[in-house]
Amino acid sequence: MKKTLLSASALLLAVVTLLCFVSCSKVDATGIWEDATYLSDTTVGKGAKTVTVEIVAAEQSITLTVKTDKDDLGAALYELGIINDPAFFDTCNGMVASWEKDQAYWAFKQDGKMLNYGVNDAKISGGESFSIEYTK
Repeated sequence: MKKTLLSASALLLAVVTLLCFVSCSKVDATGIWEDATYLSDTTVGKGAKTVTVEIVAAEQSITLTVKTDKDDLGAALYELGIINDPAFFDTCNGMVASWEKDQAYWAFKQDGKMLNYGVNDAKISGGESFSIEYTK
């Protein structure tokens, strides 16, 4: 009886842990996320270089692991359809930030710090971490 109870407890703990991991990597497809291409952490592309890009909007986020042979982040994200323009984009992961409509834009950061250049000028060699954040 004690062994059965211990096994059942271990199984329940494993299921709860798994559900936590699954729920932590997904966002609710509501609000701005309704039009998102990706709603959970995923790997996109093929190539020798790997970088991570966290996409943040409405207090939710996902992380894309980007594999590419491109030399700059803008070209890689554009090629994969993550952004709509490698130089100046208003759409990221299918979500639109409209300055004209409500003064929204996509902030570009590396290691949590705002960059003074755009994704097209972000050179990558592999291992870098970026974030693109919906900002109003």
